[in-house]
Amino acid sequence: MPETIERDLNMRIAERVRDLRASRALSLEALAERSGVSRSMISLIERGESSPTAVLLERLATGLSVPLASLFEAPAASPEPIARRADQAQWRDPASGYVRRNVSPGGFASPIRIVEVEFPASARVAFDTGARDVRVHQQVWVLDGAIDVWVGDERHQLRTGDCFAFVLDRPTAFHNRTRKIARYAVVVVSQPGRVR
Repeated sequence: MPETIERDLNMRIAERVRDLRASRALSLEALAERSGVSRSMISLIERGESSPTAVLLERLATGLSVPLASLFEAPAASPEPIARRADQAQWRDPASGYVRRNVSPGGFASPIRIVEVEFPASARVAFDTGARDVRVHQQVWVLDGAIDVWVGDERHQLRTGDCFAFVLDRPTAFHNRTRKIARYAVVVVSQPGRVR
């Protein structure tokens, strides 16, 4: 991915984290406590001076009670119901090398978000996801290849065409044990209201 595009995405993430934190009236200290991410790292991310990993962004998303996909959305003055392929943000995780593309129209008022992922051969990523203030449902649909998905201690082996549904309330991990890139779509739905 070209450096200018990566820098633009880091700035988009920076703006989204700042805006979401401000809209929730959270100080840096409060978000650090809620997310388990240090105050100094949050500050670096909010200034666009860090290339955070997917794991770090998932912790921030959990602390902000939003799905990870929402951190990649561009601010929209007038949200459009169509997201053209050329305008869909792509981001590469610096740790695992996976590439995620937000497919859903950004800023459009919908509880549903769709993300497409290209997952490199032998890649693995694990999220320390815990309970959030909102219930987040995910469905992972394998478009090509094979992946293993762990939710808590349960392992689910998925192949092309398989779709797996779960609630994002426990640690999750994704692993491509094969020698070929896997492609899958993630459909995320946030259910309003506090989770008890």
